[in-house]
Order: sequence, then C-alpha cells, then structure tokens
Amino acid sequence: MKVKSPEEIPNGDYKKALLSLLYQLADDDFILAYRGSEWLGLAPHIEEDVAFSSINQDTMGHATMFYQLLEKLGEGDQDYLAHGRKAAERRNAIILEEVNGTGNYMEEPRYDWAFTVVRHYFYSVAKKVRIDALKNSSYAPLAAMAIKINTELYYHLLHWKTWFIQLVNAGGDARERMNKAIERVLDEFQGVLTLGPLGKEMSLMALIEGEESLTKRWELALQPVFQTSQLSFPPKVGMKKGNGRSGEHTPALDTALSTLSEVYNTNPAASW
Repeated sequence: MKVKSPEEIPNGDYKKALLSLLYQLADDDFILAYRGSEWLGLAPHIEEDVAFSSINQDTMGHATMFYQLLEKLGEGDQDYLAHGRKAAERRNAIILEEVNGTGNYMEEPRYDWAFTVVRHYFYSVAKKVRIDALKNSSYAPLAAMAIKINTELYYHLLHWKTWFIQLVNAGGDARERMNKAIERVLDEFQGVLTLGPLGKEMSLMALIEGEESLTKRWELALQPVFQTSQLSFPPKVGMKKGNGRSGEHTPALDTALSTLSEVYNTNPAASW
C-alpha cells in the first residue's frame, strides 16, 4: 500500500518508524555536509575545492529535503530541526560527526585527506543503496524524493570512487594512510548501516528494505573495488563509540552544532 500524504498515514507505529528513518537520513547528510564544508580552501587542489564544495551543497540540500518532509509531518519548523535540536536528539552515525583531523578551520587545520576520502566513499555507497531502496518506499513523498536525489548522488559516488581507487593503489605512503583510514572508518561504520531501534518496523511497513539486505548490497557494491585493490573482503564493520541512531554521540557533535547553529541561535527567524 502506498501512503500518498501525511493525512493518509495509517497508524501510530507507521508514523514512528517513518519519523525515525527521516531523522536518520536528514541528520546523516546534515553533519557530513558540514564536515565536508570545512575543507573549503584546504582541498588538495583548486579543481577538487570546487568539486567538493558542489558535493557539500548537494548533500546539505538533501538534508533540507528530508527536514522538509519532517516539517510536513508535524515535527516542527525545518530550520529548528536542522539547527535547534541538541546533540542527544540527533540520529546521525557517529563516524560522520568525527573531525577531519587536528586543529580547526581557523587555527592550524591539519586534516586527513585519506580519512575524508574513505568516509565519503563508504558513505556514498551506503547512501546510494538506501536511496535505491527508497524509490520503492511505501511513503510516496519519500519515494519521489529519492528519485530526485539519485541523479546527483551518481556523481558523488563516481567522484569518491575515483579518489579511493587512485589513492589505495598508489602504493607507498598513500597506501599506508588509506589502509589506516579504512580501518578507522570501518571500526564505526556499522553506525551508518544500522537502521536503529525501529529498523524491523521500517522493513515490515515497506518504508525501506531490511538492514541485513541493505548491508549486503553495500558490501556487494564495494566488492569489485576491494578485490582489484587487494583489500580484505568482506569489510568487517563495528560500532565502538556508541549508536548515533539512539542519540549517543561524541563531544565533536556538540562543537559542530555550536558552529552550525550560531546564526540560528542569534536570530531563529533567519532563513538558512
């Protein structure tokens, strides 16, 4: 059964599962777009600076679209959902909130490009898998949104896949740094792949495929690149620092939200 509007939502359980899914989708994109934006002017070369900035704009735009769906479902103003909620209310995966490296954008930023490439590549693959599944979502507005997002996501994935292949196969220091970054990202990447406490309900209500199926498709999408690059397959993922889907986060998220919400907190009526 297709649910075409908020007014047609059949019961409380369906809405709870839908809201949980939308908060995950929105918060993941929101925080990763911010971490990407911190590379402005610091990317390896000017062409990458332009390309990465465009990807971050797209990703923040996707977050906005998900927050708009939440607003239509009665969750509050989209600006508040993006900027006014505390860290404990966020449902993004912890690996996405982690800092790019030491220092900060204004003071001695010593960011790790290998970590950024691996995190964005693995996330882009996972997001593509989710978006493909969402095209068949029982909530029609979400399915329609997934179709719109998919076009831009194709280029994001191609971009990060190219970087990943080039660096991991470069040998020497590049290969060593990529191996360390892969290990670090995989240690927390289960946080991206999980659908949280209501994952089974999401699947039963046909909002999205089940977590096990999505994880398998993520692995299969990575398999050709891993095998040609002589990387261990399948990748072993973990979730050592907590489950962001349950509101568990690190101090890095508080710091990021403080920066992201500075304008909003000064004037909540401002448009972001």
